[in-house]
Amino acid sequence: MKLKVKNVSKINGIVKAPPSKSYTHRAVILASLSKGTSILKDPLSSEDTIASLKTCEKFGANINKYDDYWLVEGTAGNLQIGFGETIDLENSGTTLRIMTSIASLANNKITFTGDESLKTRPMEPLLNSLKELGVKTKSINNNNKAPIQVSPGFKGGSTEIVGSISSQYISSLLISGPLSNLGVEVKIKGKLSSKPYIDMTRDIMRKFSVKSSHESLTKHKDCKNNFNKCITHLFRVEPQEYIATDYTIEGDYSSASYLLGAVAIYGGEITVKNLFKDSKQGDKLIIDVLRNMGAKISVKHDSVTLKSDGRLKGIDINLQEAPDLLPTIATLGALANGETNIYGVEHGRFKETDRIARCFEELAKLGVDIQQNPDGLKIKGGAGSGTVNSHKDHRLAMALSLVGLKHDVVIEDGEVFDVSFPNFIEVMAEIGIDLELYD
Repeated sequence: MKLKVKNVSKINGIVKAPPSKSYTHRAVILASLSKGTSILKDPLSSEDTIASLKTCEKFGANINKYDDYWLVEGTAGNLQIGFGETIDLENSGTTLRIMTSIASLANNKITFTGDESLKTRPMEPLLNSLKELGVKTKSINNNNKAPIQVSPGFKGGSTEIVGSISSQYISSLLISGPLSNLGVEVKIKGKLSSKPYIDMTRDIMRKFSVKSSHESLTKHKDCKNNFNKCITHLFRVEPQEYIATDYTIEGDYSSASYLLGAVAIYGGEITVKNLFKDSKQGDKLIIDVLRNMGAKISVKHDSVTLKSDGRLKGIDINLQEAPDLLPTIATLGALANGETNIYGVEHGRFKETDRIARCFEELAKLGVDIQQNPDGLKIKGGAGSGTVNSHKDHRLAMALSLVGLKHDVVIEDGEVFDVSFPNFIEVMAEIGIDLELYD
């Protein structure tokens, strides 16, 4: 289906940020591994998070969904699955990566598959680490990608893994580590990208009574010539059990970036509630980005207020810790005065799509003066009207829709916002933006 901005009135309002997709994934998985029954308040019910929920049910968790909470009766780490079962995770890379490690704690082999996009996600570093920890896996197509078969046998121990491709590998090992025989020591080689996501994982693990440790290591003199092999971080988690708890999902800064970005682009005022000042989400960086681009922002304990006259200026921004903001900031740069230089986000090439390449391709269709670099984009503005494609990437679809606030833009395959922000159209309408979805 196609998505476009149909009408814009005066933009203002007070809205609630949608619940965090990342925290919802982790909460339902940890509750399912726990001893006892958890209440997860205000979870995000989207295509991706439901993939995690259904997978947890396959492993024996009893989950009841209500309007504003999920009731999760955990397995106490006793994961039971039917022999030879295959689970279709559709497009959820988070589910694939976290559950691949967890599946090795079960009683039988299991195979994870998904849509064509999921089958392009790199998995080799995680599979290699699991092998070092006693787990046998098999890539069905022999390409270190899904479909992936996982056998029981998570012994634990020590492993080394690259940190520059996906933080989800490390989160996967840490979440499953407490239920292994020996616990897990994870040594990070080279640069660690998206560390806030690991902080988020460790934070929610603590809420479910599991402690972990982290050391940031001093580089050796030998690392100057071979940094990619240098051990830069060390994470440890000892054998422990998860204990059920009541947990409230906080608002999602990634999704809120489209709301805040829309007002920054068009002009107006908005307050977004359920965004916490002390959040560990890396995408909280959007506040600094929009402030530096010219918007006026005030932050309270649990809300963010933005005022803008619609005139933005280009900035230089390192997105190493917040790769999911790439499409939003690329769109902002396409509508700003001056040059926007986005860098440090080479791991953005390993998301639902190669987001660097796709942002370059689609914004160029709108007349944007844009240059693609290995780790980012250089943008000199100039966006106009045209037709673009989301490439079935939810973040690209929502970000590109913001160009429609100033120009006539149609996004093909625009319905994919359901992956992370199911009520995107309704929430945008609350602040005065009428989006149309049509065949």
